Amino acid sequence: MQERIKKDNVNWDYIEAWKKDPNPLGLKQDFQCVWIPYGLPEIIDPVHTVYGSGFEVQPKWKVADKVLITQTITGAFYSKRGNANHPTSPDEIRDQALACAEAGAPNIHVHVRGEDGHNVLDPKLFHYVIDPIRKQYPDRLVCGCMVPFQTGEWSKMIECLQDGLFDQTPINTVAAFCGDTLFAKPPHVMIEKARILQELNVKPQIAVYSDGDIDNADRYLIKTGAVEPPYYWVVLPALPGGSPMQNPKAMVEVLMHYVNRIKEIDESSEIVVCASGRASSYLATFALLLGLNIRIGMEDTVWRYPHKDEKIAKNVDTWYQFSQIARLLGRDIISPDEFRRKVGMKKPGGVLRERVVAAR
Repeated sequence: MQERIKKDNVNWDYIEAWKKDPNPLGLKQDFQCVWIPYGLPEIIDPVHTVYGSGFEVQPKWKVADKVLITQTITGAFYSKRGNANHPTSPDEIRDQALACAEAGAPNIHVHVRGEDGHNVLDPKLFHYVIDPIRKQYPDRLVCGCMVPFQTGEWSKMIECLQDGLFDQTPINTVAAFCGDTLFAKPPHVMIEKARILQELNVKPQIAVYSDGDIDNADRYLIKTGAVEPPYYWVVLPALPGGSPMQNPKAMVEVLMHYVNRIKEIDESSEIVVCASGRASSYLATFALLLGLNIRIGMEDTVWRYPHKDEKIAKNVDTWYQFSQIARLLGRDIISPDEFRRKVGMKKPGGVLRERVVAAR
């Protein structure tokens, strides 16, 4: 014992004194914890206390029972240089979209790529990918980024919307360098796009990359009344040029900041968190813990995990992964019709709609 005392800072003489009779307080007491079960016959009642009534001491958390999992397929950002498995050809995109729909994904998010591998707004390519989904899985939600980057794409956007290809599409309230590319949506473009979407019964998603984008959305889309409630947000932090998530602590702080600012604008807002950037699967899992919806797949990240360099092999793999995680957390996958009702979305009328003039 003397040798041990020399090696640490514990006052072992005092500990030994407590073994004697009487002990330092002059009491006869064995080595034991203090144990006074005032609430007998219960030791711990998980719901009630004998000192009060009419309330629960541990009420259920306010976490939504059901979650929307949006399955992305390709997006506009990544190429096969970033992930050799990335789908870029029309056949790759269509086949992976159908595989996810067959696996049960309720909401499929689609982009298409041109022959050079870059994002395009091409109605024919969108029909090639989406028409089979509409035909084989008519109940599913279909989403896609109608973002006109090039001259002439605005009219192609309207054509895609008029054809009933999409139930929802984002309005990006962003002005940022995404990677090394400047991506900015002028306010008049946001507002006019919101008008067209709602006239054609396509639900706007408010897509934000940083907290400044949340303020842009509030100023240009919500306070002006350009977007009608209920509000439907898509959160894409952790991309290069967005709000940084360089470690788990930053991930938690940044996402909580996003959610708090959005809820200050409208408490009932529906929020979808993307498994984006290096944060990838951890960010989506944290969102599930918070009771939020998630967006997964190869549009928003190339990595399966933040701490590994393993790349996503197939989109359907992420669907199996996250649908299982959601269910393990006690959250069921919401059906397409349930989500339509939740965000005030009108059910599509089939593959093709009657064309509606949407330009003033």
